[in-house]
Amino acid sequence: MATHHARLWARWALCARGPGRVQRPGPRRFCCSGTAAADVRREEQAPGGAETGPADLTARKSFSEVQEGRREQAQRSVLIHCPSKVSEKKLLKYLSQHGPINNHFFYESFGLYAVVEFSQQESVGSVLSGALPPRLGSGEAAIPFRSRFINLRPKQGPSQASDLPCVQTSHQLPPPSKKLFELLCHAESVDEQLNTLWKALQLTEENVRLRYLTCSLIEDVAAAYFPACTVRPFGSSVNTFGKLGCDLDMFLDLDEIGKRNVSKTSGSFLMEFQVKNVPSERIATQKILSVIGECLDHFGPGCVGVQKILNARCPLVRFSHQASGFQCDLTTNNRIALKSSELLYLYGSLDSRVRALVFAVRCWARAHALTSSIPGAWVTNFALTVMVIFFLQRRSPPVLPTLDSLKALADAEDRCVIEGNNCTFVQHLNKIQPSGNTETLESLLTEFFEYFGNFAFNKNSINIRQGREQNKPDSSPLHIQNPFETSLNISKNVSQSQLQKFVDLARESAWLLQQDEASTPAARPWGLAALLLPSGAEGGSLPRKQRKRPASERIRSLLESIKDNSPENVAGASGKRTSTHA
Repeated sequence: MATHHARLWARWALCARGPGRVQRPGPRRFCCSGTAAADVRREEQAPGGAETGPADLTARKSFSEVQEGRREQAQRSVLIHCPSKVSEKKLLKYLSQHGPINNHFFYESFGLYAVVEFSQQESVGSVLSGALPPRLGSGEAAIPFRSRFINLRPKQGPSQASDLPCVQTSHQLPPPSKKLFELLCHAESVDEQLNTLWKALQLTEENVRLRYLTCSLIEDVAAAYFPACTVRPFGSSVNTFGKLGCDLDMFLDLDEIGKRNVSKTSGSFLMEFQVKNVPSERIATQKILSVIGECLDHFGPGCVGVQKILNARCPLVRFSHQASGFQCDLTTNNRIALKSSELLYLYGSLDSRVRALVFAVRCWARAHALTSSIPGAWVTNFALTVMVIFFLQRRSPPVLPTLDSLKALADAEDRCVIEGNNCTFVQHLNKIQPSGNTETLESLLTEFFEYFGNFAFNKNSINIRQGREQNKPDSSPLHIQNPFETSLNISKNVSQSQLQKFVDLARESAWLLQQDEASTPAARPWGLAALLLPSGAEGGSLPRKQRKRPASERIRSLLESIKDNSPENVAGASGKRTSTHA
């Protein structure tokens, strides 16, 4: 046991390296042979700064306004695969001959890439008109597909590597767990911990731009068959709850094709397109996705590992986009999912505490294996987000309004009915009265665990339309009503054992947060950092039977062991945080 305690103290010693803040390591750099123009110099952003994400840039805009603005940005952009040694200044000068450049950034995936946004879409056409077919080896042939994904090759040999400046690349993945843990341990309050976590993990401005550009590139492929189609991102990529490294969900929108051709014409006749007819909309969806999947597999530059999963409840095409590094799921006929993304965007934009709380709860759930990237009996991130929203609706005064109250604020332009489901709610944030709730994040996180640790899951369901508990309509262990398809349970997959595990961990987490009401040594994890220690992290080499003890017993014995080991015995454990519970 002494050896086991030593391992724990060694792990926790990083919390006691002093009161100074821990800086995130700089992004990786690639050598280049020149200095960038003044308008493209960027300073590295601090991990806790508001500049790390796109939220402030889109503040108070409606979801549709943000989507349209981002889509236009993407259409004016090109994706360039650069040599590992490139002059940023020369590259910008070369591209500027096609038109003024609004924005650009570099990132690393399978090599060095640049995203370049022009001021005018005509500049993109000019760039493509100057592009050539690739040079191929003997016995190879190229598919003649013109894409805004371009390979940049110097006319002469590669630049010399000696004494070259470096181009700064935008990070596309979350910080390492160890570095994030250090940031949390050196925060001065639980509120600061939650905000640090959220701002370190949220999608950056560059990552959001890359997601929309990837959708735009896939749209170019689909447009070969459906010229007026639109490919839109949905889910975590757009709902303000996305984490760096999350998958990219895409929606192939074909409804716009019909809308653009609906116009009154004079004369005695109507002209209609000749089309193929199939027995059902599901079959039409399967056929469309099958063809698009084949196109991506055979003609889509950078699209690899294409899988056509057409017999799922929601048919989709899954693939990897190598250039961006995203795992992508493409669906069609899925407008309710896009509307759900809009609803979450609205809730996330109403109060910054919402995003901070959701990120904390999701990370807590992942640390304790309550969620998983593999389909199964686990709680999903979407279900956890709805649970947080429901909890915030139950506060006094409420932090968030109910969906029914958002529907009451809607006017004629907000009206939306999809497949017979009323999906109407107000779209403009300025029509919603701000909350008068002033609870701290620490209080909200503790109360969240208290609330669901004692929730009557055996008889009640969660309903964010009305913001109140209701009798369960079925025997599912966990019932969370789908906000729009109200007859559906978004947590029907969750098993009784997984729900019980959630309840047990929620109770223990509330208890653990309450232990921090007294000043504690800075040498041990506290607040959110303590909650994110994985279940069984203290298991080490303990016998199997001891590792299977109830989590509450493990935590209590763990804290008892901490009391037996004074912080003075840990090297560098002199720094202490100030208690925020005065």
